[in-house]
Amino acid sequence: NLISVINGYCELLATQVADRAEALHAVGEIHRAGRKAAKLTRQLLAFGRRQPMDARVINLNQVVRDNAEILERLLGSNRHLVLELAGDLGNVRTDPAQIQQVLLNLTINARDALRDQGRMIIRTANREIMPEMHRRLTDSPPGRYVTLTVSDNGSGMDAETQKHLFEPFFTTKPEGQGTGLGLALVYGVVQQSGGYITVHSKPENGSTFDIM
Repeated sequence: NLISVINGYCELLATQVADRAEALHAVGEIHRAGRKAAKLTRQLLAFGRRQPMDARVINLNQVVRDNAEILERLLGSNRHLVLELAGDLGNVRTDPAQIQQVLLNLTINARDALRDQGRMIIRTANREIMPEMHRRLTDSPPGRYVTLTVSDNGSGMDAETQKHLFEPFFTTKPEGQGTGLGLALVYGVVQQSGGYITVHSKPENGSTFDIM
């Protein structure tokens, strides 16, 4: 793949300039820039393709448990992951690989908002929305749902930021530190799965993403 090619070329260049510190530093910069470009290219392709789903009946608790270790690593050693998984959780029909991507992207989003010793919680639950609860066009239709909730106690977001949160290329991160595609991809996966996603957040009071 593209990253392997970049790694190979940069390793070759590094061996040829190993005795020249300035040139070796330049190769390192080229390597980092190339990997960033390759990552952005992958995200753009994934966003544009809306890849066909390999949908199957799965239990979200199992997907969360299978990915808990890598999510903890993404958060970092000075932040905490808490799992609150419903014991009687119903099954859903969706693509487990795409749900994994949703978890990874939401974890990265939480990590960037958390301070040291911050906390991210992943919850699962069964939920039933009664007809009288469906009052606005933006409300989820009545029915029985399995919900996946990812919340953090980080910096939170104001109302204006939340309006644009799922737009492609929208980011609040400094230039060069975010592509603005992570949450757009999350929205695309949820929508393609026939689900719904909402966000609740206030500045300095963390964020909660509800998927069902």
